[in-house]
Amino acid sequence: MIGGRTRSREIALQILYSVDKITAPSVDDWEQTLEDTEGSEEVKAFAQALAAGVLAERAELDRLISGAADNWELTRLATVDRNVLRLAVHELISRDDIPAKVSINEAIELGKRFSTKQSGSFINGILDRIRRDLGLATDGTEPEADDEPVIDEAHAAGAE
Repeated sequence: MIGGRTRSREIALQILYSVDKITAPSVDDWEQTLEDTEGSEEVKAFAQALAAGVLAERAELDRLISGAADNWELTRLATVDRNVLRLAVHELISRDDIPAKVSINEAIELGKRFSTKQSGSFINGILDRIRRDLGLATDGTEPEADDEPVIDEAHAAGAE
């Protein structure tokens, strides 16, 4: 069974996916998705907070992702991957209560679960670069110049 915050991220991803093509999304565009999903009120409230945060910061999140995704236009990314990245970057820049390592590992798992096995490695690379650019460590301390990626290569490649 998955944890409450993991479930909240799944719901937030569903919301973000559903409004991805809408030019100016609003709460009305995704209230039904939130209402129809299973989960406690706490899980839904966290999902709503995450989705609202991503939508409010979407331009800044897209700028950071585009800057880290060498040779990839944001519009060319798979819709799931793009929104997993937005969700994780939102957590990195706006959620001090969530360690960077948790946000990145959760994003990798979401990508592998809802996109492709290769998505996990791609998402890890983009988020690790953004984490470094933001000066965030994975363990709550100051990052070293040669700080290692968040997960090991076997995990990123999809090994269980």
